[in-house]
Amino acid sequence: MAVTTSAAAPATQTVTVHGHRRAYAFGGREIGTAPALLLLHGLGCDRHTWDPVWGRLAEKYTLIAPDLLGHGESDKPRGDYSPGGYANGMRDLLTILGIDKVTVVGHSFGGAVAMQFAYQFPERTERLVLVDPGGLGREVTALIRALGLPGYQLTLGLLTLPVLRQLNTGFLRALKATGLRDLRDLDEVADILERLKEPRSRYAVHKLVTGVMDWRGQNITMRDRAYLTELMPLCVVWGEDDRVLPAHHAQVAREFAPNAQVTVMPDTGHFPHKDHPDAFADLVEEFIGSTVPATYSRARWRRLLKDGGPGHLSPVEPASELA
Repeated sequence: MAVTTSAAAPATQTVTVHGHRRAYAFGGREIGTAPALLLLHGLGCDRHTWDPVWGRLAEKYTLIAPDLLGHGESDKPRGDYSPGGYANGMRDLLTILGIDKVTVVGHSFGGAVAMQFAYQFPERTERLVLVDPGGLGREVTALIRALGLPGYQLTLGLLTLPVLRQLNTGFLRALKATGLRDLRDLDEVADILERLKEPRSRYAVHKLVTGVMDWRGQNITMRDRAYLTELMPLCVVWGEDDRVLPAHHAQVAREFAPNAQVTVMPDTGHFPHKDHPDAFADLVEEFIGSTVPATYSRARWRRLLKDGGPGHLSPVEPASELA
């Protein structure tokens, strides 16, 4: 299995894990000579979401950017599309590639997977970078909640028929071109709509969405395990104009992890790494350069689990929020 080390975004590589094809990009510095970054994309996206920052980050780090199962060029089987299942898949991929420890960088749903990975495999996680992540509050755009409703497969199947798909994506990109702040991410929505023309992609996204939210919003949260981040450097980056997951969720991170580096980027939507790639790369480089990698101690982990954490934030949302 060849390893790409070019600073440019490398070609697709594949490996079979548990009988399923996993696509990924692997590049940057040689393994063992620099920190390794595991880059996790969001719902309906793929590893190419990191292309705008790949060249910058590849100068200093080893980079692994997979297509999560059900996305991109990876297989889309009937299977486990939960954050825990994805975390297991990332552990197995890293093991095959011979990478023991990583700084996990997760965007949107990939942020939820990053949190789950850090929780399940603290011995393999050096730092955590969350980019407009899921799992920090209930609110999420109605457009994503609709993906879990009955009739979703039929409706989206019609919307992605060739002529309708071209009209819909063209309209979305035209709205993006207006330059209005609230419409800045519609080109990304158009790209996701293009990918969902495949029935197996629609199936995977539906399974993913129904597992992490319902019509009221997100039903997964890291609040109950947030205290464990005390043992791990944490960076949270949010776009001020995010209309998918609201920027005020960043305040939750400030509350449960007062030592975290939290940045709300102005003039930025749901994709900070695309809107301002150099500024985003600067943030990541500064964070990694200014922090010491976490080291796993079974005794400290056990002590934290027994104590239940310092109580920065109530582990359970109030009943009024769940009604």
